[in-house]
Amino acid sequence: MMTREYPPEVYGGAGVHVTELVRHLRDLATVDVHCMGAERETAHVYQPDPGLAGANAALTMLSTDLRMVLGAAEADLVHSHTWYTGLAGHLAGQLHGVPHVLTAHSLEPMRPWKAEQLGGGYRVSSWVERNAVEYADAVIAVSSGMRTDVCDTYPRLDPDRVHVVRNGIDTTRWYPVDDPYGAESSLVTLGVDPDRPIVAFVGRITRQKGVAHLIAAAHRFDPEIQLVLCAGAPDTPEIGAEIENAVTELSETRDGVYWVREMLPHPRIREILTAATVFICPSVYEPLGIVNLEAMACSTAVVASEVGGIPEVVRDNVTGRLVAYDPVDPTSFEEGLADAVNAVVGDPAVATAMGIAGRERAEQEFSWATIAEQTMQVYRSTLR
Repeated sequence: MMTREYPPEVYGGAGVHVTELVRHLRDLATVDVHCMGAERETAHVYQPDPGLAGANAALTMLSTDLRMVLGAAEADLVHSHTWYTGLAGHLAGQLHGVPHVLTAHSLEPMRPWKAEQLGGGYRVSSWVERNAVEYADAVIAVSSGMRTDVCDTYPRLDPDRVHVVRNGIDTTRWYPVDDPYGAESSLVTLGVDPDRPIVAFVGRITRQKGVAHLIAAAHRFDPEIQLVLCAGAPDTPEIGAEIENAVTELSETRDGVYWVREMLPHPRIREILTAATVFICPSVYEPLGIVNLEAMACSTAVVASEVGGIPEVVRDNVTGRLVAYDPVDPTSFEEGLADAVNAVVGDPAVATAMGIAGRERAEQEFSWATIAEQTMQVYRSTLR
C-alpha cells in the first residue's frame, strides 16, 4: 500500500481511506504500508532526497517515490493513492512486473487552483497522475461520479479497468456522543451557547472546500445561528489571509462565530458534529466527501453542494439538503447554502429526522469491511 498519509499523520480523506482500508484488508491479505513523513513502527517510511532540499515540492515528492519503488521489490501487487505515490506505483509495477492498482481520490486537472500552491509543480503532478492512471492495471474511483470524471478526463483509459469502490465510515468511531458539552469539550472552551443552533464546518482551507463561499453564505444565516469553523492548514499564505479577513468581516456583523485553526483530536470533532444542528459542506469539487459521512454517523443533518460524489452520500431531503453549485454564479450558490441552512435549522423536527436517517445510511451502506472485500475483488481481477 503506497500512500503519503498514514497514522499518526492523517490530514485528509485519502489518509482516512487508507487507514481504514488497510485495517480491514489485513483480515484478507498481508499488507505492507509504504508511506512518507515521520518515522513509525507501523509502516515503511520514506523521505525525499536531501540533495533536493528547497526544490519545488513536486520534485522532492518524486524523489521519495523513487525510494518507495525500491522498497516494494517483494510485493505481489502495489496499490497507490493520490498523485503523491502515483509514480511509485507505476514504476514499481513496471520494474517488478506486478499489477499496479490506483485509487483516484481526486483529479489534478479538476483542481486548477493547485497551481497557486505548487507553481510549475502542478504541471509535474498532472503529468504524474496522467501516466499513473492511463497505465494502471486497475483504477478504483471512490464514487460513480468520480468514475465518470476519470473516464472523461483520461479518454485513453479503458473504461473496463475503472471500478467503483466507495469510501466508507467506521460507525464505531463516529457516533453521537451523550454529552457534547462535557467538562473537556472544545465547545465549552470556545464559549459556544448550548441553547442556540450550531452550523459546523470541518476541513482544510483550500479552494476545493469552498470555505470562502461558506463565510459569504454565513452573512445570510439566521441571527440565532452560531458558526463553528474548524478550518486550518491553508494551501497558501494568500488563501489563509483571505479567509482570515473574511472571518473578521463576518464577526463584525454577527456574534457566535468561532474559528478553530488547529487540528482537533477525534473526540473533540465528534462532540462538535454531535452538537451541530447542521453540518455544512460547501465544496466546489468533491469525489465523495468522507466528512459528510462522519457528520451523518453523528446523527447530524448535512447541507452540501451538489457536486461530484456528494449526492451518492447525502440524500436530498432525506439526510440533508443539496445545493446546486454554479462556478459562473457563486452568489446564487451562497444564497442557496444560506437558504438551505436556515430551512433545516428552522424546523428542528426535520433536522432531527435527517440526522437519524443519516446515521442509518452510514451504518447500512458504507461499511469498511464491505469496501475491503470489494477492493480485494479488484486485486483478483488484475492477478488472473
